Amino acid sequence: MVLKGHTHIFSAVVAFILIVVYLRYIEKKSLFYPESEIAYTPEASGMRYSEVNFETSDGYMLNGWLIVQPAAKYTILFAHGNAGNISHRVEKLKFFKELGCNVFIFDYRGYGRSQGRPSEKGLYLDAGAAYEYLVAQGIPANNIIGYGESLGGAVIIDAALEHTMAALIVDSSFSSAKDMIKTIYPFLPHWIFASKFYSIKKIKTIKIPKLIIHSINDEIIPYRLGRKLYDEAAPPKEFLDIRGGHNSNFFESEDILKEEISDFIKGLP
Repeated sequence: MVLKGHTHIFSAVVAFILIVVYLRYIEKKSLFYPESEIAYTPEASGMRYSEVNFETSDGYMLNGWLIVQPAAKYTILFAHGNAGNISHRVEKLKFFKELGCNVFIFDYRGYGRSQGRPSEKGLYLDAGAAYEYLVAQGIPANNIIGYGESLGGAVIIDAALEHTMAALIVDSSFSSAKDMIKTIYPFLPHWIFASKFYSIKKIKTIKIPKLIIHSINDEIIPYRLGRKLYDEAAPPKEFLDIRGGHNSNFFESEDILKEEISDFIKGLP
């Protein structure tokens, strides 16, 4: 009887482990949607650019684009969202160029022409390597503005925690993986999943000017999570309400974005 009881316990433990392994596999597949094909380049929108390859601290070669304007003071370090690659952000590159900024966008490991496979830790290392590349090119750290969209918001917040920047722009992002898991899988305990993306804790200690942007119509990352991130952020900080879906708000709110981001950058000390 004792042996039979032990067998049931062992079976239950094995089943639980298999469920956790399966859920973490699903987590990884649902979190990262990399594409390798480069669909467009900045040249298609009339922008001159340099294709850049640089190495991470753990030995992966990453690919990115650098758009430079001779008179620009600030350089946007662009961390994109979880799907596609840098070629799907050409219109946003043009947007920042028209604001008078240099722009450096890079693909995370496993995206586009970058080596490796994506992971939370890996994305943080990738952003750090992109930052170090800019500094090595002679761009002053105090002239770098971190910009992150969606998942890239969590990536650029981590970069701003670790590196000197002029300012931080977080667009359509979230407070933590825990809060997103509660939204998507309310019936599952958050600790089953491996991802943390603990932006809400990190942003409390980042003292540079911050602009946090979120659409009230965001159907993927709830507006309340953008507000929660803002509420916990250390000052100085600003919040911008926009309109439109998660993947369409840039186009639906482009005019107000251009006005408010331009004012934010002009107001930097």
